[in-house]
Amino acid sequence: MATHTGQDRQEPQHSQDLQHTHHPDIAGGRLFCRSALLPEGWRSDVLLRWNADGDLIEATPGSARGDAPLAAGPVIPGMPNLHSHAFQRAMAGLTETMGSPTDSFWSWRTLMYRFAQRLQPQHLEAIARHLYIEMLKAGYTSVCEFHYLHHALGGAGYDDPAELSLRVMQAAQDAGLGMTLLPVLYQYGGFGAAAPLEHQARFISSPQWMLALRERLQKALPENGMRRYGVAPHSLRAVDAAGLAALVDGLRSQPGGADAPIHIHIAEQTREVDDCLAWCGKRPVQLLLSQQELDARWCLVHATHMSDDEYRAVAQSGAVVGLCPTTEANLGDGIIDAPRLLDDGANWGIGSDSNIAINLRSELRLLEYGQRLHHRRRNMLASQTQPAVADRLFAQAVSGGALASGRRVAGIAAGQRADFVVLDAQHINLADRAPEQLLSALVFCEHEGNPVRDVYVGGRKVVSEGRHALEEGARAAYRATVSELLKD
Repeated sequence: MATHTGQDRQEPQHSQDLQHTHHPDIAGGRLFCRSALLPEGWRSDVLLRWNADGDLIEATPGSARGDAPLAAGPVIPGMPNLHSHAFQRAMAGLTETMGSPTDSFWSWRTLMYRFAQRLQPQHLEAIARHLYIEMLKAGYTSVCEFHYLHHALGGAGYDDPAELSLRVMQAAQDAGLGMTLLPVLYQYGGFGAAAPLEHQARFISSPQWMLALRERLQKALPENGMRRYGVAPHSLRAVDAAGLAALVDGLRSQPGGADAPIHIHIAEQTREVDDCLAWCGKRPVQLLLSQQELDARWCLVHATHMSDDEYRAVAQSGAVVGLCPTTEANLGDGIIDAPRLLDDGANWGIGSDSNIAINLRSELRLLEYGQRLHHRRRNMLASQTQPAVADRLFAQAVSGGALASGRRVAGIAAGQRADFVVLDAQHINLADRAPEQLLSALVFCEHEGNPVRDVYVGGRKVVSEGRHALEEGARAAYRATVSELLKD
């Protein structure tokens, strides 16, 4: 008999109810921008037009305003967040006390597993809704949710296997955030098909279960401009070669699966590399390359510790490298060779991962500062053709994040989603800056307040003058959730 946990658990809305949120229907829209960041750079007097589906049909510089509404400040693309574990938002600040002189990712992971045991479906939904509103207010307009909490306590199934996935989808839809949901396949506790740990029981499944889950999600909430479904083999230590092949091959045979994104944690810690070498004589990225033909549908999350050959092969494959500088710093993972990554022309993007911070500007800044500290030089990630560090990083993070999401969110251009951010022209860090100085000020000048004023997702204004319509209720529900989870 399938079970539920939590006597006060609220039932998720049925799929037909999920179609209706607080967002009004629109028949398309327009916005006139005195200054907007297009793929070719900053342009003046840009007219944006989008259709009822939320797709841009025009982004034309040098236009007359006519009767189009005027953007209240400079307009930049929304940033895709390519890696998130929503439930970990509620853990922020709870693992910062030394438990051992050798504290590392692995000791943090044990604490994370214990925390995950307490979560009920209503907790996950409240945490995710609050988090996704935070993302929007920070300028993220979409997220790739690496979702591996599937079952009830002890691994018992829910009546609806998609219970927790639908909770996450409901939260994103309520917030108005674009979503790529990546249900995670977790089979084993370590390399060589090691038995799972007791605390991993809520994650464990099979390739067939994962593929059936994706079919259930497609039936409940079909893919559209706001949502996409991929898969995520958790890591090579948690999925064996046969399981990986079954998942990838099965995905490709499903409707919409041929070009669906595949994300995987890889080479995050030196111990992972050492364990992989000891088990099979290959490094993690090297092993993955021997098992699968990588392309732009793949996102290698972290990939912090690669050899020269691995850097070269990943760049040539077109796969996206998912960088999460704040979380990688928090966990003591190490520093990727970002100059090498960029010089090789690899695709990459940024993610908030453990969600201890929701600040895309900080992610880009820390990516650069880590290199400055390591190499003792400035402007490490600039180039001769792109001398402004922030401009180069922002453009590449948008492009790589769009690839990783499998959605049309690659910037302000016809055919892309109408996902963009209006900056506060009067913000102390941005006022009086020329357009070519704005991103540098945005990324490297962190003082008072949030410079994000308005946020549009699929043509709908979901943040207005720095506020989201649901933020007060979402914050109250989040606080109540955390209070309940922290009770002894």
